[in-house]
Amino acid sequence: MDINKLVERVKNILLTPKTEWPVIAQEQTDVAKLYTGYIMILAAIPAVITFLTYTIAGSLVAGLAGAILNYALSLGLTFLMAIIIDALAPTFGAEKNQIQALKTAAYANTAGWVAGIFGIIPILGVLIIWAGMIYGCVLLYFGLPHTMKSPPEKTGGYFAVVLVINIVLSFIAMMIVGGIVAAMLIGAAVVAH
Repeated sequence: MDINKLVERVKNILLTPKTEWPVIAQEQTDVAKLYTGYIMILAAIPAVITFLTYTIAGSLVAGLAGAILNYALSLGLTFLMAIIIDALAPTFGAEKNQIQALKTAAYANTAGWVAGIFGIIPILGVLIIWAGMIYGCVLLYFGLPHTMKSPPEKTGGYFAVVLVINIVLSFIAMMIVGGIVAAMLIGAAVVAH
């Protein structure tokens, strides 16, 4: 893993997505390289912050469980969204390509993962994370024509369907993590008394 290349990619996708997406689309890679060189590293940011937040609040067990669940669901949802992006491609005149779909899902998540750093800050952090997730939607919209070769007249529909599915799956994932961590916090409080 080249940390300089990682930082450069994050900077470019966040600051100059219109010029970075064509570069991403042309790169030769595979699932393992995308996961080990990018996805697993950036998805760890919110997971570590989850761990720190719950641990600072007094529950090491909830922090550990929340971090592991957050990380596993983030890795899994990225892969699931890639499968969905790829499966929907022909419906919107785009090209099916599993690697390009994984690139799309991974790099569109960059803003949300990086914004996860601010999760340690009460209230303001949540707003910054939401802003990052919204910017991730912008990144997704800009990426689809390059990675999946969606025609301009169908990109909006493709984006909308992928976005709705992503929102639903993300909500379900948040409910799972939140429910399990809440149960652990309640359990820890009961045991403490």
